[in-house]
Amino acid sequence: MNLELSEEQEAVRRLAEDFVAREVAPHVVAWDRAEAVDRAIVKKLGAVGFLGLTIPEEYGGSGGDHLSYCLVTEELGRGDSSVRGIVSVSLGLVAKTLASWGDEEQKRAWLPRLASGEAVGCFGLTEPGTGSDAGNLATRAVRDGDTYVIDGTKMFITNGTWADVVLLFARTGGPGHRGVSAFLVPADTPGLTRRAIHGKLGLRGQATAELVLEGVRVPASALLGPEGKGFSVAMSALAKGRMSVAAGCVGIAQAALDAAVRYAGEREQFGKPIASYQLVQELISDIAVDVDAARLLTWRVADLVDRGRDFATAASKAKLYASEAAVRSANNALQVFGGYGYIDEYPVGKLLRDARVMTLYEGTSQIQKLIIGRALTGVSAF
Repeated sequence: MNLELSEEQEAVRRLAEDFVAREVAPHVVAWDRAEAVDRAIVKKLGAVGFLGLTIPEEYGGSGGDHLSYCLVTEELGRGDSSVRGIVSVSLGLVAKTLASWGDEEQKRAWLPRLASGEAVGCFGLTEPGTGSDAGNLATRAVRDGDTYVIDGTKMFITNGTWADVVLLFARTGGPGHRGVSAFLVPADTPGLTRRAIHGKLGLRGQATAELVLEGVRVPASALLGPEGKGFSVAMSALAKGRMSVAAGCVGIAQAALDAAVRYAGEREQFGKPIASYQLVQELISDIAVDVDAARLLTWRVADLVDRGRDFATAASKAKLYASEAAVRSANNALQVFGGYGYIDEYPVGKLLRDARVMTLYEGTSQIQKLIIGRALTGVSAF
């Protein structure tokens, strides 16, 4: 694994850094308070190629490797995790999965639109009663001639109110993961309604929704992959998705480090900057170590993906460590800020709120430990 960025990768990182400074940073506090990111950001993300990273150019993508994707995701997470989530879901979970599992017609129909930002995708897996137990879905798709009729409810769906297409998972067969299938469902299909979810602890600007499907009828051609292979589709998406979440968490931790170092140099107590006190330096050094460790674990996943090696366990390790590290780092940074860290005029409170959900979605920290344990022992604890 090469730890030195190529000129092209460094150029991509700088492009992302500049994009965040120009299009994201000036609006972060306002978007957080309003609980709404300006939807115009989607077209801007598409225009600079961030929604098409790793997608082949023949389908409207911008190509590139997965380390470049992680660099962009980190910079977006460093700026605003709500914006990072748009890319992680529409590109990371939907477009990449479509590129891997879709037929030619599906790819031609959706990938150019997703890559340009003309369309947004969401990932319809989680249900009100089903989170970690993804093989036990209640949403059902019943075959009716050349169509499927889908009924059910999905919960906590990122991009849900913005999405033009839902990568939806529903039960087409018996109990267990072998009875699950994946579908590409246009969001304007009759019978599909969406309700925005507000009042979240973090990621407040992100468009999160409940999806209700009542008699939603789609053609058999909407199947993504073979019938009964939906669980495999979902797990392949989440394995790469965990790399994306880990990269975003590195961004949160890096932002916490930046803020803590800057504030410690400016804030004075007892006649000198608080950076001169040993216990403040301890807090800062703990953040710095977490940033480096999380970044290297994440880069290892990208390297494995690009070399065509098995990466699922490495992705779970990166997601587990980076998400917990982001919470620790933001919390340590808040401690450096003292009381000022507790108000939203300063960045660290939002970083902590945004970091907390990272230990929950795309597989909780506990689920990641079970995945890692299964890989090490050969015994499943599920």
